[in-house]
Amino acid sequence: MRPLIGITLGDPAGIGPEITVKALVDHPVSEKCRPLVIGDVRVLKNAAQIVGRRSIRINGIENPSEGEYRPGCIDVIDMKNVDPETLAIGRVSAVAGEAAFQYVKKAIGLAMAGEVDATVTNALNKEALNLAGRHYSGHTEIYAEFTGTEKYTMMLAHKNLRVVHVSTHVALREACDRVKKDRIIEVIRIAEQACKDMGIGNPRIGVAGLNPHCGENGLFGREEIEEIIPAVEEARAEGINTEGPIPADTIFSKARGGWYDVVVAMYHDQGHIPLKVVGFVYNQEEQKWDAVEGVNITLGLPIIRTSVDHGTAFDQAGTGTANELSLLNAIDYAVRFAEGRRKSASTTLLSQEERE
Repeated sequence: MRPLIGITLGDPAGIGPEITVKALVDHPVSEKCRPLVIGDVRVLKNAAQIVGRRSIRINGIENPSEGEYRPGCIDVIDMKNVDPETLAIGRVSAVAGEAAFQYVKKAIGLAMAGEVDATVTNALNKEALNLAGRHYSGHTEIYAEFTGTEKYTMMLAHKNLRVVHVSTHVALREACDRVKKDRIIEVIRIAEQACKDMGIGNPRIGVAGLNPHCGENGLFGREEIEEIIPAVEEARAEGINTEGPIPADTIFSKARGGWYDVVVAMYHDQGHIPLKVVGFVYNQEEQKWDAVEGVNITLGLPIIRTSVDHGTAFDQAGTGTANELSLLNAIDYAVRFAEGRRKSASTTLLSQEERE
């Protein structure tokens, strides 16, 4: 059976509702999964009008079992927590921040209960979230808290280029302090398991250096000598196919060329910049984005969470012009992980039966 994928609307004042309609109406998503939106029927109907898809059926339901899951229909767990008549599209508000939080919380609950096979999140706005009294730095921290997860990391993916991070949403000065052997080996292990979950049998993992030229044997810093190299050596001793540290100015080109299946980046921008350079394509002549691709995946959770790799884009909200490619990528990855976990569970069950 096709996996059941829960998709949150994100901040209802952003582009999430519009790209959700485009993704589910204009593309054969229902051929690969059963998409279930978690949001607000009225918001989605308004978005359908904005993007010119007025004929689509918006089916409000209370439980996943009530969905139709067919082309021409968008099934929605209706949270009924936003009034489109008073919602200011493209503006930061506590109302929208609280709504976005509730969508995420509901999606996590459904996944933890086994009612959906994976979750996909549209972007929320951190300022709106905090205005609503929900003091999180992003989706990842919400998922970690409500799943009781302590060891996790972010993976960004665009086609065959995949990056995981030792640290993400902290100041750069603090990020350097977080480059420690124990955290690096933890991220390497998580990255290896994620690749295996995607069907990559013996993942090749490249570990980036922190300093220019990997520190030049201590001339530009000692993190490589004292933290990164020991982590790589420990990973190899465990049988993980790991190489590094490799200078950050070359490792991503190698990975994009197929040298590595995943790169371990030391901090947020070191990993995000190369992914967005290849995934975000701006057409200067037409003054618009030709492509906004890439997926954000939280690894180490007991449930599957993938996400768009862009923000709420308030400047585009309400215009109907936002690009849905990143959302489609996120759905594809969610399906891939769901099918991988299902296959792994079936293999484990068969092995247990054979032993018995």
